[in-house]
Amino acid sequence: MRDFSQSDRLYFPATARNCRPISDALSLILPRKGSVLEIASGSGEHIVAFQRSFPELIWQASDFNLDHCKSINAWICYANLFPQMPYALQLNVLDEEWVMPPFVQSQLMVILSINLIHIAPWSCCKSLVSHSAEYLPVGGRLIFYGPFRMLGQHVSDSNLIFDQSLRQRNSLWGVRDLESVKQLCMNVGLVEMKVINLPSNNFFVSFIKR
Repeated sequence: MRDFSQSDRLYFPATARNCRPISDALSLILPRKGSVLEIASGSGEHIVAFQRSFPELIWQASDFNLDHCKSINAWICYANLFPQMPYALQLNVLDEEWVMPPFVQSQLMVILSINLIHIAPWSCCKSLVSHSAEYLPVGGRLIFYGPFRMLGQHVSDSNLIFDQSLRQRNSLWGVRDLESVKQLCMNVGLVEMKVINLPSNNFFVSFIKR
């Protein structure tokens, strides 16, 4: 096992609040076997919890940020999950090719995106959707979690304030319209949108490749 410093473990405050609701929603639709690739895993706290909750699946974390990858790997070691859970991939959603271990790619059934597309340019969402259609098998799922606008409207005043703060930080960021995401997905054969309302005006949204 590699020697990762426990000081590398990052703590993101929102994780403790939303990990259980996301896990409960995942339990409704996850396959019994296969691998799950998470894009932009952040600190790694979520995906380590999911590996514990759903040990029959292979949970592959990834992130563009090297410090995040170090944190993910430190969490994997702290939880004694290696080699059951592979180390994080340094992967950019905009990469032309997503390079995965063969045993992950050959069993890939789910691609998961938690709190990514509103803190990234729209091009990242487009790349996420197109690559998901490329790498997922028929019957595989693309799953989003986070805030969305519905029919062009915010679902709460808090989401409106959050959206304004995001756009002040970066004009290319912002809470996305669910209908726009749905259209991107439908254009590449990701269909049968399922939406679950979760706490704090967030949504769990999944699509199936057909």
